[in-house]
Amino acid sequence: MQRDLFEEEHLLFRETVREFLTREVVPHHARWEKDGIVPREVWKKAGEVGMFGFTVPEEYGGAGITDFRYNAVIVEEIIAAGASGLGFSLHNDVMAPYLLGLTDDAQKARWLPGFVSGELITAIAMTEPGAGSDLQGVRTTAVREGDHYVVNGSKTFITNGINADLVVVVAKTDPDAGARGISLLVVERGMEGFTRGRNLEKIGMHAQDTAELFFDDVRVPAANLLGGQEGQGFYQLMANLPQERLSIAVAAVAAAETVLRTTIEYCRNRTAFGRSVGSFQNTRFVLAELDTEVDIARHYVDRCVRALNAGELGVVDAAKAKWWTTELQNRVIDRCLQLHGGYGYMLEYPVARAWIDSRVQTIYGGTTEIMKEIIGRSFGF
Repeated sequence: MQRDLFEEEHLLFRETVREFLTREVVPHHARWEKDGIVPREVWKKAGEVGMFGFTVPEEYGGAGITDFRYNAVIVEEIIAAGASGLGFSLHNDVMAPYLLGLTDDAQKARWLPGFVSGELITAIAMTEPGAGSDLQGVRTTAVREGDHYVVNGSKTFITNGINADLVVVVAKTDPDAGARGISLLVVERGMEGFTRGRNLEKIGMHAQDTAELFFDDVRVPAANLLGGQEGQGFYQLMANLPQERLSIAVAAVAAAETVLRTTIEYCRNRTAFGRSVGSFQNTRFVLAELDTEVDIARHYVDRCVRALNAGELGVVDAAKAKWWTTELQNRVIDRCLQLHGGYGYMLEYPVARAWIDSRVQTIYGGTTEIMKEIIGRSFGF
């Protein structure tokens, strides 16, 4: 079916993004994989071509456009380029709603211009060594002392953790209040007691900095509290998770499409027993199944993008998109790798790198099991 999600302005923007990635990212990404991090200069260059903060008002340097289709274009092009080290979707898709919807005028003036320009890199610190999907289990605390909060605790698996200048930290301001005792505080680079641990060594996505963060009596100004009042953090997180999960689903379908496309071409040109691999019935059947499933997933995710733009994307629908597409991504890439034979296991082939990078998709943003639990609870059992 013909895809009809995008309009002319999105297609023109796609060309801008593709040209940027071809020039500034693709030639260097292999080196960044070895270094374990993307240079900060790349973020600034991306900011110069308008890749950050579409929804940010013009007075702060943004475009003032509320249209997630621009976000989707960036995610899709990054996936197509194999640039898994870029933490741009975390910055654009996850962090923007917090820095726009939960900030006062003074906070906006301090943070948004740098957010748009790429000079201020952002991260969100939810996960702890002993608390992942269960956000009510976090142990990081923020105790009010006059005009400051004193933050103590640690976080792990934090995307953009090494590069980040602004970190939204999930902390307990009232440890005895359960979900109502969680608040969101912005910790800034250079605050005394805020340190970074290891740039964690992962199975895949080697160029993306994923770090441990430590908070030892960090004095955070009360003016850095998001949302204007304590105890609302859990609900603020829940409100913004559908967009985060949709962003992951967009990436999942784009990855499946990209690998499937290259695999079809490989099977057309690779020969075995004197004929192309694609001429075997088993190969055609496998590719037919994968193409069908990816096509169906694409149209569901595009419908979710439209729903998000209309303010109608619910928690359950986002959970469906997230778990189904990420499981599909892993299944598609695994079967495509099999069709490559031994070459599929060689890192010089994109399918091998995609296979490694895809595994985390069913974990972060809420595991497949948590997504199914969210959907199951909606039945009222």
